[in-house]
Amino acid sequence: MTLIYFILVLGVIILIHEFGHFIFAKKAGIYVYEFSIGMGPRIIKWKRKNDETEYSIRLIPIGGFVQMAGEEIDDDPNVPKDKKFSVKTFGQKFMTVIAGIMNNFILAIILFFIIAIFNGAPQNKAIVGEISKDYPAYSSGLQEGDRILKINGKDASTYDTLALELQVNTGEKIKMEVERNGKTKTINLTPKKVKENGEEVYKYGFAINDEIQTGFFASIKYAFSKTFSLVHQMILIIFYLVTGNLNINALSGPVGIYNIVGTAADSGIWSILSLTALLSVNVGFINFLPIPAFDGGRLLFIIIEKIKGKPVDPRFENTIHSIGFFLLMALMILITYNDIIRLIK
Repeated sequence: MTLIYFILVLGVIILIHEFGHFIFAKKAGIYVYEFSIGMGPRIIKWKRKNDETEYSIRLIPIGGFVQMAGEEIDDDPNVPKDKKFSVKTFGQKFMTVIAGIMNNFILAIILFFIIAIFNGAPQNKAIVGEISKDYPAYSSGLQEGDRILKINGKDASTYDTLALELQVNTGEKIKMEVERNGKTKTINLTPKKVKENGEEVYKYGFAINDEIQTGFFASIKYAFSKTFSLVHQMILIIFYLVTGNLNINALSGPVGIYNIVGTAADSGIWSILSLTALLSVNVGFINFLPIPAFDGGRLLFIIIEKIKGKPVDPRFENTIHSIGFFLLMALMILITYNDIIRLIK
C-alpha cells in the first residue's frame, strides 16, 4: 500500500505540473511531441484522434515532461515554423514554462482548503500552548498564550518557521522573543536531552496552540496562509543550506519521501492529502529556482532572450541545461544514499 500511495502522490503532483505546461503550450499553438508522466522506459502510450501528441506513462514515477517542437538543437523540418516554441512571443513562452509551477501552488491551496473545510483550519501562528513541568520551558518563564516572534533574532512567528529554527538550533541554547499582553519579552531556553524510541532527542517542553477555526472563509484563509508560509520556510531552507546552518543530510530524496508517505498512510487519508500539498509546494518552489534543468532556469533564459532582443544560442542553452541535469542527478544520488543509510539505521 505504501508503494501504491507513493506512486499516486507523486503521480498526481507530476500530472498537475506537466499538465500546466501542456495546456499553455497547446493554447499558444505549440506542437507537442509527447506528454509523459514518469521517466525511463515506456509502459503505456496512446494517441488521440486529430492530435499530434503522444501520451505516455513511463516506468519510473519520478518526474515527467512535455516535449515541444522548437526546443531541440536540430530544427525539425516536419513541423511548421509557427508551431515551434522558439518563435512564440515572450508572454507565450513565459506562461508555458511557469504554468507547471502555478499548477503546483494551486493544487496545494485546493488540498489545504479541502483539509480545513472537513477538519477545521489550524491557526498557523506560533502561539504557546501546553507547557510540561519536567522541561526547561516551565522554569524559563514561558507562559501559555505567549506568541513567539523570533528565535536568536530570526523570524519564528509561524508554525513552519518555528519548526525550522528549532531544527537549525537543535541541542543549542536559544534566545526566544515572545509577545505577551502587547509587550515583548525575552526567554532563554536550553533544551533537555531525553531518549525516545532508543534515540537521543532534545526537548524544550512546550507545544504550539492547536486551536481550530471552522467555516468557508477560515478554510480559504488557512489554505493561502499555509501555502505562503511553506514557501517562506523553503526560502529560509535554501538560505541555511547555502550558509551551512543546515546540512545536506536534512534533505530527502525519493527513498526518504517513500518512507514519509508510509508514515502518513498509517495516519489516514488527511495526512496523505497534507503531505501531497506539502510536496506540491516543494515541487513548485524548487522548479521556480533559476537553476539549469529546472523551469526556473528556462525562465531565466527566456528573460535573457527578451533583454538581449535576440534568441540565445540553442546549443549553448542545451549544454547549460545538460550540465545542470547531471549535477542534479549527482545531488539526487547523494541524497538517496543518505536516505538509505538513515533507513538502515
